[in-house]
Amino acid sequence: MTARTIMIGRDIDRSLDRISLEIVERNHGVSDISIVGIHTGGVFLAQRIKQKIEEREGIILPAGNLDITLYRDDWSLISQNPIVKKSDIGFLLEDKRVVLVDDVIFTGRTIRAAMDAIMDYGRPLSIQLAVLIDRGGRELPIQPDYIGMVVGVAPNERVDVLLDEKENRDEVVLSTR
Repeated sequence: MTARTIMIGRDIDRSLDRISLEIVERNHGVSDISIVGIHTGGVFLAQRIKQKIEEREGIILPAGNLDITLYRDDWSLISQNPIVKKSDIGFLLEDKRVVLVDDVIFTGRTIRAAMDAIMDYGRPLSIQLAVLIDRGGRELPIQPDYIGMVVGVAPNERVDVLLDEKENRDEVVLSTR
């Protein structure tokens, strides 16, 4: 297997700075914004985006995390005993613009599952999507609103987002199987 680094820490940080600014600009401020990270990588990125917006705007944003394991349309194919993490959305979604955050978007199925899960918590004004990497290959008509980097990825390649919170380094790696 061969691998090449396509983003390092400062690239990731720059992308998250830009995404944070775009969220504030598109929503004309942050008065009704909440940030929700999708387990696992999206949770760490959501926390970073939340922190950047809070520092810049001088406010506290509601934030949470979401496990979509049992909402996936393929969960029974992945494992007979799926590992379910805890979802934590400790605020009302009504009258909120929810920004879902994930590390990589591929087919769109994870995001579809996340939208289903969000609706079980309430009906937000809107759901927006922020991703660090858009690798293409959509199977559903779902597109991110905020993108760190678009990467053309061949069928035999995978994108791994390694984050300091879990991997002790910030790096995005493109691997060939």
